Amino acid sequence: SIAILLYMVQKFKTPDHWYPSDLQKRARVNEYLSWQHVNIRAKASKFFLSKMLLPLITGQPLPPEKLEFVTEELNVALKQFEEKFLQDKPFIAGSEVSLADLVALVELMQPVCVGYDLFEERPKLAEWRRRVEEAVGKQLFQEAHEEIMNVKNL
Repeated sequence: SIAILLYMVQKFKTPDHWYPSDLQKRARVNEYLSWQHVNIRAKASKFFLSKMLLPLITGQPLPPEKLEFVTEELNVALKQFEEKFLQDKPFIAGSEVSLADLVALVELMQPVCVGYDLFEERPKLAEWRRRVEEAVGKQLFQEAHEEIMNVKNL
């Protein structure tokens, strides 16, 4: 939850880049954290549910036209994310990784886990992912996503 993340960064005095004290950078983080609920989170989760969970529950794959619609919704949100938040910066709030980047990447991994490599044809997004993974630590990132990356094996 965003509320828990914000509580933790303030209570435990984490490095400033996670939730910057600079008001403009913090506003950028807050802007993304507010926007993502009905955009990246909603669309990536809907894709995950449509591609993985609903077929698992019903025993039937989602009709191709419905999956195409869900995919297009996600693609629109990804385009907005790249244009509005990433622009030409290394990270959402500027030159350093923040909570906004961490939350964004975690949400975007859901479609990847069920076979939709949304980074493949988006070089800007792929480079941003590489930078976030590097900032967090590749091994830690892989450990954190280990179970969800194996969700197709259920």
